[in-house]
Amino acid sequence: MKALVYLGPSKKAVEDRPKPKLIETTDAIVRMSKTTICGTDLHILKGDVATCQPGRILGHEGVGVIEQIGAAVTAFKPGDHVLISCISACGKCMYCRKAMYSHCVTGGWILGNSIDGTQAEFVRIPYADSSLYPIPEGADEEALVMLSDILPTGFECGVLNGKVQPGNSVAIVGAGPIGLAALLTAQFYSPAEIIVIDLDDNRLEVAKRFGATAIINSSDGQAAETVMKMTGERGVDTAIEAVGIPITFELCQKIIAPGGTIANIGVHGTKVDLHLEYLWSRNITITTRLVDTVSTPMLLNGLRSHKIDPKLLITHRFKFDKIIDAYETFSHAANTKALKVIIEVQG
Repeated sequence: MKALVYLGPSKKAVEDRPKPKLIETTDAIVRMSKTTICGTDLHILKGDVATCQPGRILGHEGVGVIEQIGAAVTAFKPGDHVLISCISACGKCMYCRKAMYSHCVTGGWILGNSIDGTQAEFVRIPYADSSLYPIPEGADEEALVMLSDILPTGFECGVLNGKVQPGNSVAIVGAGPIGLAALLTAQFYSPAEIIVIDLDDNRLEVAKRFGATAIINSSDGQAAETVMKMTGERGVDTAIEAVGIPITFELCQKIIAPGGTIANIGVHGTKVDLHLEYLWSRNITITTRLVDTVSTPMLLNGLRSHKIDPKLLITHRFKFDKIIDAYETFSHAANTKALKVIIEVQG
């Protein structure tokens, strides 16, 4: 089969690989239909993810059709159309019993990290019964790909952890795909204000179309002052950090209101300063999280009832034989105006 393989920092290639086989009785083999590229894949290619070693097939998102199941799989059968969760969950360990599936002791984020992933014609899915979701007949595959990772991540790590409530004010720092996913799902809770902050005017205009009540280009270094002015010097009830660099986390600390919540989504590769000399008395909460995908069933229902349209996040489409071009497009988003790309593996 064809697969996109990580060969070391800044190196990747499409290679011929053996079709995966069942290893455990709880496994399923899925023939991939569509997949995508995540910002985490770019982190791997920069050499930032030590658990992902050269030779690994990348990817942790997608939809497909079950080709084969292990003897212990009871919820699915060959021929079933399925959504693949980015998180593999045994459903039995102490963390799974707490619904912290991302910390499953034998699962978690392993696809495209410590085991071969979804950017291939076939993929082995561990713990199939608790790591796959059935797709109803006629459902939009492209929209469903967004429910593998990006929508649950924005919702769980940003909106739920950020305690977004009706009538509250929210600032989302970063208008990339994750920040925009948080923007889409924050609207479930009817906040009065959603302010989106970014350096890219194109992404800010997209945020405005997606429902932001205000947008701020932070390139002048005055974003904090602008937010405070907009909120009567009070700050925002929820600040969602969706970039993962020190300056954006610092901005969240400057704009959070007393009693507010800073919800970190960004993947931080270097240390950041926590300004307790300023925040110690302000009754704030800071949350961190890796997506657990506990919200996936709810988001599937929201998609079916047309309460949310994840396809808004898709800007580019490629056939699998052009996956290298897809990576180039996605990794140069400032020039290509890419948000999420869809890669059609098999039609």
